Amino acid sequence: MQPTICSRCQKNVAVVFITKVENGTTSNEGLCLKCAKELGIKPIDDMMHKMGLTDEDLDGLTAEMMSAFGGAEGQDGLLPQPTEDSDEDDGRTATFPFLNQLFGGANAPAPQDSAPNEQRQARNGEGKSQKNKRKFLESYCINLSQRAAEGKLDKMIGRDRELERVIQILNRRQKNNPCLIGEPGVGKTAIAEGLATRICKGDVPYKLRDKEVYLLDMTALVAGTQFRGQFESRMKGLIEEIKKLGNIILVIDEVHTIVGAGDAEGSMNAANILKPALSRGEVQVIGATTLTEYRKHIEKDTALERRFQPVIVEEPSIEDTVAILRGIAPYYESFHHVTISPELCRLAVVLSERYITDRYLPDKAIDLIDEACSTVNLQNVALARKADVEKELADLAKEREVLTDNTEEAAYQRLAVIRSTELRLQEELERLDSEDAPALTDEHLARVIELWTNIPASQICQQEYERLAKLEQRLGEHIIGQDEAIRAVSAAVRRGRVGISPKRKPVSFIFVGSTGVGKTELVKQLARDLFSTPEALIRLDMSEFMEKHAVSRIIGSPPGYVGYDEAGQLTEKVRRKPYSVVLFDEIEKAHPDVLNILLQILDDGRITDAQGRTVNFENTVIVMTTNAGSNTKVGSVGFGRTANEQNKDRAMKALQDFLRPEFINRVDEIICFNQLTEEDFRRIALLMLNELKDSMAQTGITLMWEDSLIDYLVRKGYSVTYGARNLRRLIQRELEDAIASRIIESYRDPVTHLKAAGGEDKIELFSL
Repeated sequence: MQPTICSRCQKNVAVVFITKVENGTTSNEGLCLKCAKELGIKPIDDMMHKMGLTDEDLDGLTAEMMSAFGGAEGQDGLLPQPTEDSDEDDGRTATFPFLNQLFGGANAPAPQDSAPNEQRQARNGEGKSQKNKRKFLESYCINLSQRAAEGKLDKMIGRDRELERVIQILNRRQKNNPCLIGEPGVGKTAIAEGLATRICKGDVPYKLRDKEVYLLDMTALVAGTQFRGQFESRMKGLIEEIKKLGNIILVIDEVHTIVGAGDAEGSMNAANILKPALSRGEVQVIGATTLTEYRKHIEKDTALERRFQPVIVEEPSIEDTVAILRGIAPYYESFHHVTISPELCRLAVVLSERYITDRYLPDKAIDLIDEACSTVNLQNVALARKADVEKELADLAKEREVLTDNTEEAAYQRLAVIRSTELRLQEELERLDSEDAPALTDEHLARVIELWTNIPASQICQQEYERLAKLEQRLGEHIIGQDEAIRAVSAAVRRGRVGISPKRKPVSFIFVGSTGVGKTELVKQLARDLFSTPEALIRLDMSEFMEKHAVSRIIGSPPGYVGYDEAGQLTEKVRRKPYSVVLFDEIEKAHPDVLNILLQILDDGRITDAQGRTVNFENTVIVMTTNAGSNTKVGSVGFGRTANEQNKDRAMKALQDFLRPEFINRVDEIICFNQLTEEDFRRIALLMLNELKDSMAQTGITLMWEDSLIDYLVRKGYSVTYGARNLRRLIQRELEDAIASRIIESYRDPVTHLKAAGGEDKIELFSL
């Protein structure tokens, strides 16, 4: 590389380049450091001021640059590469010595004329040699064996079978590289840490007793490799160190990241660099990744896959997770200064398994315990006071040490005050230490579940069996004339919630009946009662799913189609709210392919969306409504058959016309709604009037009525064909319109009390 000569002095190397504009002509000039300083270029002055450089230093740097370019001519102006034992070979590029002196700070080399300290070199020779041997390991890895020896790793509970399998693979002669494969949060990294702990205790086969476990930090390995060949240099140095030491087990968490790590045009990635060493058994690696990433990255590279031996890590059972939580509970008790009972560990596992469906045990149960303990810790006032007292005592001790040698009278007086304050604080500290640590309760767990899932904490804490026992009564207060339907719905919900069935699947119903008999209203009340909010109702109108392509609206579009990045309308809502009521309104209007999608939901309680994510429907209540058979008029068959029995027969026949037998067979209950009688209309009218009364009370108006109003509403609103909706329209048209007109007419003298009564052909309204 030929350097550019300074355009001013014509003898030094140009390092500062400027652009000049004279008489409309632009020209570029290169200046050396000395000339740039003489011309008063501000960046050079600022650099010299910040670094404390003198004019002599500037002359020295210029001379070094000239000698560097002159002495290294033909080698691109760079110094030769360091030797293998050099302490500078860490993947960085070689540079000029004057830059080391300029930016090196405390690490700058000593002047040449300084006498070497041979005794110190001899004393530190062994430590430096040991450091050189582990230079890459110490720079880019975490020593798990050392952390295990220092007691900084949590102990591993369970997973003995997987750990024995890992040890068995490590004991092989070739291809002795296990790869832990499992879902996120099942404990893959914990197995690697457990291996380090067992090696530290000596509880491993003879071949593994001298092994050391290092966790590779892939981010640190890749960071800063801006020039071609730097990443390969680091990887090569790391592999050579592991080969020379011969007792290193390298743990690579998220092992799929080695595929493509450091990959650039004309360079090799980490996987290709590791393959030969892995195949010959010169480097032992324990990988950990998820099943999805393993399939996506590692299985595609068959040469890499055959060098790893898969070890499947399954999600632990509830009992195994309880044992894990009880084993690690002391760590969280010590960290958060709380007490955790064994019963709370089991409750945390049960609640996390039930209410958190998109994560895996034991991770979600541990997170639940951790955050609940954090809540207790933040509410502990005594703990904060204890920290303040300890800080005050430490400050007083420092002040006492300073004043001890002071012989002035004021110092003695201050020492007396300090001693009395220390005695008082020591007593307070002993009192705080004697207090029992606060205990974790089920309310704390429930509150965290509420933050995560939006399910009210009162629902989790309250005995759910008591609530389910009164479900039928609460539904009956709002749904009139459908006692048989309410009874069937309540029984099915209780059966599903108790969890005695060995197969977990959603509770499902088909509501059959004519319009206006209360099908949709029962669904709304069920959502409000089970999940305490009407927002828990997910409603899909099947008239919008009459085409074959409408299936993509439920589970999302397949890859390559418009809308692939957008989630399905149903699957995304259930993922966000796994505890909800799903209503498929007017199911007879849906395309048969849409019904096929529902088959899997009704049977297995889960479905896979277009992006490959499994959505869990186990905690939902699925309701399908239909008017099938309600318009068919068939004469009475047989003796003593009621109209409701005939309606049920017609509905079942109509369902069989558009629903396949396997679909009907998967539904828990097919519930036929009765036709409403005049007495039912009377009770419904009373409910609607009470709703109107409560609504008007919010505006400061009191509504009263006579029994004649209910008689009038039933007489004019009763309709077998249109059901209760006809009654609501009648109230809106004749009562609400009259009330609105009266309020507007009396704007000068606002009304506060209104009374309604039924006349012969209209509703009479009186102001009180």
